[in-house]
Amino acid sequence: MGKADFLTPKAIANRIKSKGLQKLRWYCQMCQKQCRDENGFKCHCMSESHQRQLLLASENPQQFMDYFSEEFRSEFLELLKRRFGTKRVHNNIVYNEYISHREHVHMNATQWETLTDFTKWLGREGLCKVDETPKGWYIQYIDRDPETIKRQQELEKKKKQDLDDEERTAKFIEEQVKRGKCEKEEETPVFTELNRENEEEKEKFRTTPLTVNILFSSVSSLATNALKAMAVTGPVKRKDPTLSQTKEKKKKCALEEIIEMEEKKKKTERTDFWLHPEIVVKIITKKLGEKYYKKKAVVKEVIDRYTAVVKLVDSGDKLKLDQTHLETVIPTPGKQVLILNGGYKGNFGILESIKEKSFSATIVIDSGLLKGRKVDIPYEDFSKVA
Repeated sequence: MGKADFLTPKAIANRIKSKGLQKLRWYCQMCQKQCRDENGFKCHCMSESHQRQLLLASENPQQFMDYFSEEFRSEFLELLKRRFGTKRVHNNIVYNEYISHREHVHMNATQWETLTDFTKWLGREGLCKVDETPKGWYIQYIDRDPETIKRQQELEKKKKQDLDDEERTAKFIEEQVKRGKCEKEEETPVFTELNRENEEEKEKFRTTPLTVNILFSSVSSLATNALKAMAVTGPVKRKDPTLSQTKEKKKKCALEEIIEMEEKKKKTERTDFWLHPEIVVKIITKKLGEKYYKKKAVVKEVIDRYTAVVKLVDSGDKLKLDQTHLETVIPTPGKQVLILNGGYKGNFGILESIKEKSFSATIVIDSGLLKGRKVDIPYEDFSKVA
């Protein structure tokens, strides 16, 4: 019996059902497939693809459980950080919002049996502040982002600097007040009437040190004002062109140093994942049988950083494999390759020669700003382009 047409009621109902959440007991976490009923789940468990996934899981079950646990933890904390920030919230509210997404990782595939165990684990690891109340468990996210911590330190430093400035100004004002009080306490001159005892005798005036100081201060203030006026109205000096040239040279030297530092950083940048779409790989696991062992395939889709869907070159079969079961393919000289790891990651190039002694190859970069540069790349850091 064929499928129903696109606009028939049955087809519309099927699309509506596929969008919503289904029962957890009919969900296969290994294959990430949701079945609608018991019969569909039974057929899926008997399928060849499911059996292959079980074989891969039986090879190292702890690795898959750790992977699902890490995915659940990272997605849960990302939702908590993005949605609620550092607010105190009930753990069940966050969990209900997390499972509303259809493609979420189920808790029964992780190392935690219940939400309470996961909440206690978050508290023990120091990722969240956890407290138990009669209404249940409450969690509060602890933001340990380096940028956030740096921003808080800068704010504290600014507040401390403002306080230091206020204390400095207050101390200066106190010193000025003390100085003013001391000047008032000094002896003030006593003024008396001019009484001439003898009309023939001439009156003599005597200047005190205070009047001399006043005169001297007025003269010095006039001199300083005149010097300021001379400085303002003086001739304007022209800029020396040699100075500007030396500054430009210094700037260029600084830019060159920054470029060199970036290149050094790129050379040391390495990751533990290397899968990329449209590259040729080789299957190296024997768990799938001799049919697929040492066969070449093309990566069609990278589901996460460590898992990919590959299509065999010979038979066209599609498999979902981990990167530990794959290895890169080295083409003949003159073919195009893609650099998968290291400082030149993401650049296409042409394979020039192979160095068997050092297990590396010389590649001429054929894309980006570094086009035309020759670099030596290890075997595991590049692969043939499909």
